[in-house]
Amino acid sequence: MEIVTTIRREVLTLPAAPLGPDNPLPPLRPLDEAHRIDDRDRAALPRDMARQVGYEPLRSLLPAPVRDGYDRARTPVDLDALVIENDRLKATVLPALGGRIASLHHKPADRELLYVNPVLQPADFALNGAWFSGGVEWNIGATGHTTLSCAPVHAARVPAPDGGEMLRLWEWERLRDLPFQVDLWLPEGSDFLHVGVRIRNPHERPVPTYWWSNIAVPEDRRVLAPADAAYHFGYERRLRRIPVPEHEGADRTHPLNSVYAADYFYDVPDGRRRWIAAVDGDGHGLAQTSTDALRGRKLFVWGSGPGGRRWQEWLTEPGTGGYCEIQAGLARTQLEHVELEPESEVSWLEAYGPLDTPAGGSDWAGVLRTAEERLADALPRAAVDAAYRAWQPYADADPGERLADGSGWGALEVLRTGWKLPGTPFAEHTLGDDQQPWLHLLRAGSLPAAAVSRPPGPTLVARPWRDMLETAPATPDTEYHLGVAQWHAGDRAQAERSWERGLPAAEARWPLLRCLAVADREGGHPERAADRYAAAFDDLCGGAAEGGGPREPVAAALGREAIEALLAVRRTADARAVFDRLPAATRARGRFRLIEAGLLAAEDRREEARAVFAAGFEVADLREGSEAIGELWARVGDGPLPVRHDFRMRPDDAG
Repeated sequence: MEIVTTIRREVLTLPAAPLGPDNPLPPLRPLDEAHRIDDRDRAALPRDMARQVGYEPLRSLLPAPVRDGYDRARTPVDLDALVIENDRLKATVLPALGGRIASLHHKPADRELLYVNPVLQPADFALNGAWFSGGVEWNIGATGHTTLSCAPVHAARVPAPDGGEMLRLWEWERLRDLPFQVDLWLPEGSDFLHVGVRIRNPHERPVPTYWWSNIAVPEDRRVLAPADAAYHFGYERRLRRIPVPEHEGADRTHPLNSVYAADYFYDVPDGRRRWIAAVDGDGHGLAQTSTDALRGRKLFVWGSGPGGRRWQEWLTEPGTGGYCEIQAGLARTQLEHVELEPESEVSWLEAYGPLDTPAGGSDWAGVLRTAEERLADALPRAAVDAAYRAWQPYADADPGERLADGSGWGALEVLRTGWKLPGTPFAEHTLGDDQQPWLHLLRAGSLPAAAVSRPPGPTLVARPWRDMLETAPATPDTEYHLGVAQWHAGDRAQAERSWERGLPAAEARWPLLRCLAVADREGGHPERAADRYAAAFDDLCGGAAEGGGPREPVAAALGREAIEALLAVRRTADARAVFDRLPAATRARGRFRLIEAGLLAAEDRREEARAVFAAGFEVADLREGSEAIGELWARVGDGPLPVRHDFRMRPDDAG
């Protein structure tokens, strides 16, 4: 049998904003996560859903870094892409950006099945910051977009069940310390891309697990899923069961019929085939289906309101068309985490391909019945189950040619534990600069001395690493990293003691002082927090090169937190002193223009604050769901919030 599927390298050129450096400060406080619900709604949820909503929600981003160094200045950039293709489909994958499927092109119809973003514009939507829209993304870790959204993953060729080749993607997910893999292949003559996914728990304890495959499609579609009800989540943080397709006088399966951004988690009955589709007015679209382990299905919409329209422009370019997302996950909603038993795994198979079916009309049951019949003709449910069984023996297959390298964190964990992970080797050659201090701790029992001129590197916080830090020589660097690990474990008093022990001998005191300042803020001591932030920033400035200001991006990260803490206790003069010592390039950034406007408002200089708005600024790392710009405008502005600053994702009267 002739195998016609090919895997090859390609270069994709896009206008892109560079990611820039990661934030050098450990994220002791989680970013504001919009996906939380009011406790009053939990009592009305099914018992298993309520339990999973409350099961181990993420309380810290550690050990992942915050990625906030990007801006909005785009220039053409060549991106390494991997293409898997047969005579029917062409899938383009970006291994340096989380393994995102950037495009899925159906050749016979000459039709793109996904929403393809014409630019690469990072925005603050991932759990740890940088994320971009478009294509198919693989979300693992915890509620929200994965920390791997803009990070590299490993990639290689592996044998496929039909004798051809698969493209394997794999990485180590650091929030939950879990290895995972995504295998993509195209059976001969298939109109459907097959995707085998496996998450493994090598630990001797259960681990909370999360997965959602997010598929961006043009928003001028009707979204079909086999359900008569859905759990609606809006950014007012309420989760309520509503009917499908019509709710409050509008058919919500048409994305633009919702005014505000919203999630619709479809309540697919047990035993029914798992699928979701987005179909245009001519009856053409994309379908995603899977084996039953991938239980959940969801529609995300930006809505037709001004805030949603502004976000659509923000993530791409005006005039390029909007998108919505159809999604599939391990649980019914994205607010839930499921338990993965010790030394076990969970796996499933997904399929993505074209679906031609009429989507119009008010007979919802009839529309779904026809769609399911058309899907069964294109790809029977039994064929998906058979493909999954055929794939399972190949999930452990050794990778062949390496096509891309991810991070070295998996290699470090494998060296520490000796775990055997067939199919997903984490090779020692992937160990990089970030892993070297920890490799030294593993092999020599101590952390090497860090350069005073540089901020401390990444911190590992899992229990085995914390144990090693506790027995290592008590240098200031060790006390710093130990305190971060203790903080992550919830032992905040001990974390503070570790940081305080490290201070007397520390050449650079600002990292320890900043950690203690965060502890004071969290512990209800805002005045002491302000003192320590001011001292930390003074120490940073004192350690700068003679004749120059404090270093970027440390100055930006520490200065931002210090100004916020000082303004919280009305020490405007001290906040102004910090702002004025920031490098000019930092003060010119959009985030710091907003900070300057807030500082001017605190100084009762409202007219000058309005002038900052009039001059214009763009906060590149504006957080999903953030209302900071609107809140400041309400204090200093005249008239309605300017359209360019309207990112509201909920009604004004939402609590």
